[in-house]
Amino acid sequence: MDHGGGVWSIQVPIPDNPLGHTLVYVMDTDRGPVLVDTGWDDPDSYDALTRGLTDIGMSVADIHGVLVTHHHPDHHGLSGKVREASGAWIAMHAADIAVVERTRAAEPGVWVDYLLTKLAAAGAPDEHLAPLRAAKADGRMRTLPGIRAALPDREIVPGERLPLAGRRLRAVWTPGHTPGHVCLYDEERGRLFSGDHLLPGITPHIGLYEDPEDATVTDPLGDYLDSLERIGRLDPSEVLPAHQYAFGDAAGRVRELLAHHAERLAALRGLISGAPRTPWELAEVMEWNRPWEQIPYGSRNIAVSEAEAHLRRLVKAGLAEAVPGSDPVAYRAA
Repeated sequence: MDHGGGVWSIQVPIPDNPLGHTLVYVMDTDRGPVLVDTGWDDPDSYDALTRGLTDIGMSVADIHGVLVTHHHPDHHGLSGKVREASGAWIAMHAADIAVVERTRAAEPGVWVDYLLTKLAAAGAPDEHLAPLRAAKADGRMRTLPGIRAALPDREIVPGERLPLAGRRLRAVWTPGHTPGHVCLYDEERGRLFSGDHLLPGITPHIGLYEDPEDATVTDPLGDYLDSLERIGRLDPSEVLPAHQYAFGDAAGRVRELLAHHAERLAALRGLISGAPRTPWELAEVMEWNRPWEQIPYGSRNIAVSEAEAHLRRLVKAGLAEAVPGSDPVAYRAA
């Protein structure tokens, strides 16, 4: 799709995912085209990207650089193939570069142990933990998502104008969905490449991205809410998101999302007002896009991570507390 001003979008499919596709943006610069994200590392996805470039009179070999909004595989996955075909540089925020480096360096067993520990502490039942234990015991945990992700060779520095010839594009750090998520603001057109931070009809997942060797207690939901307000103050005239479709009234969408999370936090506090609940027990009764019984195994891990992110926000706000001595840890309203 031609968005005008030397910017096009290409729908790159995400295999077996209800999101359907990632919108990869192609931006013309005086030194050649630059991509904003690349899509999932899959042969069909790569074919879609190359066909899309051909349709606008370009090829993968022409790509000068890749700006990655965040490290998730539906955004960063094909970056390495693009670089191999073109010699393009790859840029990402330092916090997400650290996630890529950590993932590439890790043995899968380390992450399985970490996941088992986190899920057990969150109150996951034995029947949920058993498949992970069995997979580790029989040696099936040989791969890890992102373990072959391309290592970026440039850093996106928040607040600085990106070195793109003929473009005035500034990076805005918007942590929450990932620790190093960035939006890219076109100062001339008032246009925002929003990645997953601001979407027209979806609330992005807010979970935990932690270093197993770092005991720092993070507050990703608090980071996300602060980031939303930052974008609301920026008030771009047009938003080009990584999923769904382009839209206007960014400030209005920010208000909707802030209200949504305020309501969700109030509802969650209500759920722990009567009796304490573990993060797993809370996830079981939270409102999702389908009943808990229909949520797939892997998605339950994501849901529990999001429940814990919300609990951390309530604790930090003084509205909830961990029950002393509870194991697994349970939370109650404060």
